[in-house]
Amino acid sequence: MSNTFQIGVIGAGAAGLLAAAEAARDGISVVLIEKNNKAGVKILMSGGTRCNVTHNTDAKGIVRAFGTGGRFLQPSLGAFPPKEVVEMFNRLDVPTKVEETGKVFPVSNRAVHVRDALLKQALDRGVRLVTGQAVKTIDAPDAISATWCIHTDVESFGVDRIIVTSGGKSWPGCGTTGDGYGWLKGMGHKIVKPRPALVPLIGGSNWMNALSGVTLSDCEVSVVTRKNDKQELLSRRRSSLLLTHHGFSGPAAMDVSGALTAAGSFDVCQVLLDSVPQINETQLRGHLNDRTREGGKRSMVSLMTQWLPKRLANSFAQELNAECTVAELPKVTCNRLIDALKRLPLNVTGTAGFPKAEVTAGGVELEEVNPKTMESLRTPGLFIAGEVLNVDGPIGGYNFQAAFSTGRAAGIAAAKSLTYHQ
Repeated sequence: MSNTFQIGVIGAGAAGLLAAAEAARDGISVVLIEKNNKAGVKILMSGGTRCNVTHNTDAKGIVRAFGTGGRFLQPSLGAFPPKEVVEMFNRLDVPTKVEETGKVFPVSNRAVHVRDALLKQALDRGVRLVTGQAVKTIDAPDAISATWCIHTDVESFGVDRIIVTSGGKSWPGCGTTGDGYGWLKGMGHKIVKPRPALVPLIGGSNWMNALSGVTLSDCEVSVVTRKNDKQELLSRRRSSLLLTHHGFSGPAAMDVSGALTAAGSFDVCQVLLDSVPQINETQLRGHLNDRTREGGKRSMVSLMTQWLPKRLANSFAQELNAECTVAELPKVTCNRLIDALKRLPLNVTGTAGFPKAEVTAGGVELEEVNPKTMESLRTPGLFIAGEVLNVDGPIGGYNFQAAFSTGRAAGIAAAKSLTYHQ
């Protein structure tokens, strides 16, 4: 076979570009195969085309954000934490900035600068980039051949080590259609059923859908279920929420979406909105029961616009028959209003699915991958990194950080395994 390399990387996204660059650092021959006609398509689309590369925290902060998956990420994050991601981009002439939310973006606000820097780093180290070729099958080494054989729809490549960074199923328009799950399942790996995460929610009542475009800048969305006659909290996120024609978007909704898709049925879960998390229930009741001369004369809409967008305040007043002054508010209506402001059911019926999901939950079972090297514990010489793994985090650069850390770990380990066996 003429196309022979020491390491083959499948998927030129965030994890693949870094894996290839690290693997090629010491002159090892690396081929990076991408089904799209250009590298880093998902990078270019992310963060509203700005690309949120990481979060302004330390490795421990990233680990905590990933919950149960954080333990798996700990070794790779410890070796390549957010601080070093920022330093890498600075070295690559992509200065970064930290926004109020803790998100880290390029100063230019252009995702193309992130993609171009990662691509240039890989190419400068001698990586051969092959684009416009979809991998169809992968042959593992056997008694006849000591090398892996990667077959695309155009040609074949022989490699001594293989790194799969083909992504999940989110944003399939970027080419991430779950191809890697089939190859890896064929190599003996368990695939936890992929599901959309960080995805807008579908549902809402008519009056809320009519408020499309309204943003609650500070609210709290919770997902609860009932277990043994007790309410169990599955997920909670305090952030901003965008009301849409079809449901709910924004960080607060999207960050809890994974808990909903994990539950398997939307009927067993309830999504609750606290529109005024900055005020506890006792304080809220005090405001609504203010019968002083000035306080009692205020309209309920005027009072609520202290905390809510005016359109939403008007709708609350109309829906709950609270179009009156504070002094005129009946006790029953006051109690209903407190419930609505602190625990409003959002009537979620589904999600926008993989086409609108920012990340995929599910994927390769983490127990089958070495967390230090990303090498398969099922098939020696196979390394797995990025979104194809069963690990997903919240909005805010966390998932790119995981892709960079696991991709780097895979590239370094794959290269070291070659030199060790020489």
